[in-house]
Amino acid sequence: MKRYTIDTSKHSDMIDITAQVEAAVKASGVHSGIAIVQSLHTTAGITVNENADPDVVVDFLRRLDEVFPWEHPQDRHMEGNTAAHLKTSTVGPSQTVLIDDSRLVLGTWQGIYFCEFDGPRTNRSFVVQVIGGGL
Repeated sequence: MKRYTIDTSKHSDMIDITAQVEAAVKASGVHSGIAIVQSLHTTAGITVNENADPDVVVDFLRRLDEVFPWEHPQDRHMEGNTAAHLKTSTVGPSQTVLIDDSRLVLGTWQGIYFCEFDGPRTNRSFVVQVIGGGL
């Protein structure tokens, strides 16, 4: 398993981590299998989404803010980041990506993103576990 640490600079952001996941796959030597990518935080998730048009990230985060506004008068969590927890649970803490011919199986416009929902933060972590096998 490979652990990565990143710093985030915005309250909400989607950081393309595809290159780090590809590096973990290459270092593993696995030809066919899966890569599991997991955030180690309750206020940051992992998703696969379009990496060609930066407006997709802007729209994605705006829509999540519409569904889960940052402040709600009935929230009781004393840290005040209930929305970040809800966004992470909705996006999910992890993604599994297939590996074929020692490469991630992603569509033309797909990338893997670390989703920050409670930043900016230092030393945010995610792990990549590469598992070999398959047909």
